[in-house]
Amino acid sequence: MNVLKKIKSFILTVLGVVFFAFALAMTILLLNYNKYGVTQFGETSIVLIKNKITSDHFQKGDLVIVEAQTLDTINVGDEVFAYKVNKDESVTIDVGVVGNIYKDSNAIVFENGSSYDMEYVAGTAVKKYEKWGGILAFITSKWGFLFLILVPGFLIFIYELYALIVEIKYGSDVY
Repeated sequence: MNVLKKIKSFILTVLGVVFFAFALAMTILLLNYNKYGVTQFGETSIVLIKNKITSDHFQKGDLVIVEAQTLDTINVGDEVFAYKVNKDESVTIDVGVVGNIYKDSNAIVFENGSSYDMEYVAGTAVKKYEKWGGILAFITSKWGFLFLILVPGFLIFIYELYALIVEIKYGSDVY
């Protein structure tokens, strides 16, 4: 019987550590959103392709690691990610091939005619993970965070509170 308690304790400890590490990682991703709603660590952004885009290299559901670039390091023909601010102030990600570079106005123009000030340029892709963007988009959404982080965390808290009450009331031998 004592062995089963140790096994149960070990399994619960491992599950608890994994859950809280997962919750901490997701919270860090959410707390590092930039002003355009994209997770950013220094010069590196984690872009989730949530909609169909006009690129042969990226598809809906991809997770792309994007490294920021300066105007001097961008060349004509590079595929660049840029933030597109819509009239309703929502932000989408635009991907395009650079057609022209205007150093005097600090801007680039895609081959399709869209122009972006360098303030709105996220950078170029460094690495792509297929399908992981859709999963991460769900986890970091309001409902995903609620059901994958907050509800289980609350249930763990209630369980631990119950275990504490049982131990106080009946002693450590019962539980």
